[in-house]
Amino acid sequence: MAEIKTTTPQANEKSYILDSHKTTVLDQQVIDGVGVNDDTDNIFEDSKGATTGLGFASFNYINSIVGSGVIGIAFALHQAGFVLGMFLLAFVALVTDYSLVIMVRSAHISGSFSYQGLMEAAFGRAGFYLLTFLQFVYPFIAMVSYNVVVGDTVTKVLIRVFNLYPSSIFARRDYVVAMATIFVTIPLCLLKDMAKLAKASFFSLVFIIFILAAIFARFISLAPFIPSTRESWAVYNWGVVPAIGIMAFAFMCHHNVFLLYGSIENPDQSKWDKVTHYSVFVSFMIACLFGVTGYATFTGMSQGDLLENYCWDDDLMNAARIAFSLTILLTFPIECLVTRSVLSMAFRPIPHFLSTILIVGTAYLISISTDCLGVVLELNGVIAAVPLAFILPAASYLKLEDGSLLSRTKLPALGLALFGTVVALIGLFTVITNFSTSADRCIQGHWMPYCGASQNATRW
Repeated sequence: MAEIKTTTPQANEKSYILDSHKTTVLDQQVIDGVGVNDDTDNIFEDSKGATTGLGFASFNYINSIVGSGVIGIAFALHQAGFVLGMFLLAFVALVTDYSLVIMVRSAHISGSFSYQGLMEAAFGRAGFYLLTFLQFVYPFIAMVSYNVVVGDTVTKVLIRVFNLYPSSIFARRDYVVAMATIFVTIPLCLLKDMAKLAKASFFSLVFIIFILAAIFARFISLAPFIPSTRESWAVYNWGVVPAIGIMAFAFMCHHNVFLLYGSIENPDQSKWDKVTHYSVFVSFMIACLFGVTGYATFTGMSQGDLLENYCWDDDLMNAARIAFSLTILLTFPIECLVTRSVLSMAFRPIPHFLSTILIVGTAYLISISTDCLGVVLELNGVIAAVPLAFILPAASYLKLEDGSLLSRTKLPALGLALFGTVVALIGLFTVITNFSTSADRCIQGHWMPYCGASQNATRW
């Protein structure tokens, strides 16, 4: 891999501290996202030690951003109001782009090309352990959300395919998630060679495109049958902060930043900025298509899991549910690998089998306590995604970059740090205080009132 050019600060106490962290990009990629082992490094490298051009790097970048979070964008637009929600979606994309740029800029200043090394260079061991905690929380809650999605989607497909009664054990979401956990996710998570599985996760982008096409098809045929609600096409609503949390979750890829950066041929700040701008813009457009099409179909009835809005006997959307479940199942083991690696680093090494069973089992037990995906996305957004995406990149840049805090160079980072802090604090308070009412708004497992009238419109 090409040598990275770094800037050398003037000799002072700060530069003395930073010098202890300077090393190469690959040496620094220790549990940066999934960079704890060679298998996960291969997610972004087409062969060991190989690098890629900007085109393939952009594809990897977009694939890293676009995931299960896009399915909640329509609900976020409902939470914030459509007009304000669209403004917030564009704003979150913009600040995400900026935070990704300054992370690599901070790495060049400190010479630490990993998220952990960056935080330690800026804030010492306290910063390192704070990031370690958040890098455990984010993928772990993501695993919980994946189980919620599997319970929502697979259950309905089974009911449709086998014409099950609601009282059947195979129609119970807790049983379905348990079977998926025992026979699919645990065996996949126990794999020690995840390189092929990681490469297979590229197919998730294909599945996402298919789901988007299905959602658009149903917008054409189903929207006329959806009853109007009081909140339909509202300019603004009061769920602004939870909506930002969901959007931050949808754009979250900061745990993979330095793996992505290291995969670029002859990487430098200029190339990184170009790839970031393009990838975030494309991801924003995909999120817009999901959000606008989903919201335009269901408006005030949009659910946290958009696929929950579609009728159980809609075979096209059942195919989309299967595609989404496959996307989740391909992603779940990678998230498990991250949490397992963080545990091994924070504590003494735990046996592979025991740590996997402990993590996956705990995620299952938490996931069956709620069927409301929106609440889980909001919680992960404000607790982990907002700090990881906004607060910590901005704070580390403010600490490492020379100059006044109110200088033109640092002022945007200061604004980003304050924005993230306000969103995280208010969001956490809102999610906790509104937990019971948020769960009541979820209508998972119910036959939607418009499904009977739209039966002919939702046939293949």
